[in-house]
Amino acid sequence: MSSLVYHKAIELLHRVSSPQGFEASANDVSNYKRVWARDGVICGLAALASNDEELIATFQKTLQTLADHQHEIGTIPSNVNFTEKGVEVSYGGLAGRVDAVSWFIIGVCQLAHYKDDSEIVKFYSKRIEKAIHLLECWEFNNNHLMYVPISGNWADEYITDGYVLYDQLLRIWALKSYNHFIQSEKIAFKIWAITEKIVHNFLPNSKVEKVHPKAYHEAEIKEFMPCSFSPSGYKMYFDAFAHSLAFLLSIGDTDFQKTVINYTKKIKGNLPLKLVPAFWPPIHPTDWVWNILKSNCKYEFRNQPYEFHNGGSWPMVNGFLA
Repeated sequence: MSSLVYHKAIELLHRVSSPQGFEASANDVSNYKRVWARDGVICGLAALASNDEELIATFQKTLQTLADHQHEIGTIPSNVNFTEKGVEVSYGGLAGRVDAVSWFIIGVCQLAHYKDDSEIVKFYSKRIEKAIHLLECWEFNNNHLMYVPISGNWADEYITDGYVLYDQLLRIWALKSYNHFIQSEKIAFKIWAITEKIVHNFLPNSKVEKVHPKAYHEAEIKEFMPCSFSPSGYKMYFDAFAHSLAFLLSIGDTDFQKTVINYTKKIKGNLPLKLVPAFWPPIHPTDWVWNILKSNCKYEFRNQPYEFHNGGSWPMVNGFLA
């Protein structure tokens, strides 16, 4: 069975390959049949793992497409659409996509690492430096954590905003990937500083001064890290993608990681598919954030309880968690 699933996955990657890079869907639904930064890089990581030269070539085209359409201030496109009328570039819908910038840096560096070719990083270095500067600008208060708008990342119809855990962790991964090649003391310090902010503001039992001390103590963090916090307080929802990144980056001691794993087992025990939902628990109409969730959609509301981001399970997220 596992061999069959693997070959189907490879087959699908070939189906979403285009002359400009990986498209987010093989079917022309909504706006997915275009080259997306996040989807394209994640497909690219799969391509590297497969050792399939055709797929790796498509990954290279994906990165070039994103680089060619980088905004002058450093923003990486959320997606690029190639039509008969020309090229349409989107940097986000209701808000810009912060995570696209980190995914681009990760993609370039992972490709260079796979090929053992630092010239790839050199080729894109000006674009990467511009992107890293933009991520720093998005801190706003120069305090090492980026401030992300609602709808500002992959969970674009969910409620996370402010200091979003997922985006901080993705930024660390991007900086670590780049610094593997350039060995900058400045970037090494930045990685340390962001990590410290995460440890002191998202993990339990921290005694160091917090960004929002009152909200931190009211949150009573125990089984997992909150998905985000802002001046209005913490949002205490479990983010499976963020915790996957935390594990990959070795953030949180072994005891806490075991606690998180036990929490995911507890969730799965109550669900028929035994997959970990993207966010948990589901938000219901009786919850205070329901109106925020319900309003955050451009066309149609898809976040009913146990669906989409709101307690729905995503194979991509479960892949990273596995």
